[in-house]
Amino acid sequence: MDRLTLFGLFAVSAMLLSYALEDRSHWFILAFATACALGSVYGFLQGAWPFGLVEAIWALVALRRWIVRQRRIA
Repeated sequence: MDRLTLFGLFAVSAMLLSYALEDRSHWFILAFATACALGSVYGFLQGAWPFGLVEAIWALVALRRWIVRQRRIA
């Protein structure tokens, strides 16, 4: 397994874990956004630009969700 594949495995695993834990803390939403951004980087590096593009959009959606949740808490 090469480094790029390991990076992709890490990104997708982090997405899964942070998504599963989102209800526990708003910080997991931010972790999910970060993991989606890493998944996007992986997609573009791998040459699967549609995957990279969709993951980038998911990262922005999750970041917006985190900002909205932050406003509700404060």
